[in-house]
Amino acid sequence: MPDWKPRNTPRARALRNGATPAERLLWRHLARAQLGAKFSRQMPIGPYYADFLCRSQRLVVELDGFSHDLSPEADADRDRWMRGEGYAILRFANGDVLANIEGVVAAIRMEVARLIEQGR
Repeated sequence: MPDWKPRNTPRARALRNGATPAERLLWRHLARAQLGAKFSRQMPIGPYYADFLCRSQRLVVELDGFSHDLSPEADADRDRWMRGEGYAILRFANGDVLANIEGVVAAIRMEVARLIEQGR
């Protein structure tokens, strides 16, 4: 029988409710499988929370604000762990999302298509 661990739903809910403007803007483009794959917000993956997760393609999309500039090694450790678990990761700065949402959405769409083509 699989080792089931309960989700920390209150923590995920708090993260969703406290979303940054960039996260809220990107969610409008990711919700309802608009890019050809279903995404969820603030989903736990092991000891971490993914800003956006496409389970079917094992794709994590992360948005980085100022706090990420203070601890790049923590992001590197997190990315290493997720890649070790088979996840692809896309990272965008909040400023990129706010200034160029079309470009960010296009990059995510291309990665989803690439992963689907690979048969993930």
